[in-house]
Amino acid sequence: MKFCMNSKSLHSVISGLLLVLTVWGCGSSDTKTNDNATNAPTQQAKEKSDAPAKKQTVLFYGNSLTAGYGVEPAQAFPALIGKKIDSLGLNYTVVNAGLSGETTAGGKSRIGWVLRQPVAVFVLELGGNDGLRGLPLADTRQNLQAIMDTVRLKSPQATIVLAGMQIPPNMGTSYAKEFRGLFKELADKNKAVLIPFLLENVGGIPKLNQPDGIHPTPAGHKIVANTVWQVLRPVLK
Repeated sequence: MKFCMNSKSLHSVISGLLLVLTVWGCGSSDTKTNDNATNAPTQQAKEKSDAPAKKQTVLFYGNSLTAGYGVEPAQAFPALIGKKIDSLGLNYTVVNAGLSGETTAGGKSRIGWVLRQPVAVFVLELGGNDGLRGLPLADTRQNLQAIMDTVRLKSPQATIVLAGMQIPPNMGTSYAKEFRGLFKELADKNKAVLIPFLLENVGGIPKLNQPDGIHPTPAGHKIVANTVWQVLRPVLK
């Protein structure tokens, strides 16, 4: 069978065919673009979920006990706590802001500078030097409160852990008793987590302390770390 077509008809057919091909091609391109646009947020979300979460900070803020006076930095109890955290794969990093000789007044004066970055957990270990020097307990109480107030201001979501201390009755039994009680008093007032006595099973035991009878040996720090860990572990989410 023969199929005849004049030039005008042929031109119309070719024009129509080109139009169809053009429309189809545009539609195909749009579909691909839309698919890419749809997949892009999904891919970004996946990459974001795969990225490791930034570690939260556990800040130890104290005096020579925290600083690890007389022992290697890695032997001080904050470093030992850091090792426990790492071994469990918890998403925290430990910062040791201990300073030998620090009193509560000194801690109050530098707390704003130390808290330049937010913290998740703030472990407050100060007051021992106040007690050993017989400083007025009203001042010690006020300074510790001021430090905790600053933490609440700078890192409102932080959990505050307060390390309780005890001193020998050198300054009198009444002073020693009031000193011991002020830590629980402040912990209750501020809804802080209390370590009843930081040096439990270490304080007053010669073999676990350096010759000064105050600062723990490496073995003593291991016991202190365990005491702190029993209180701190439930706090770490």
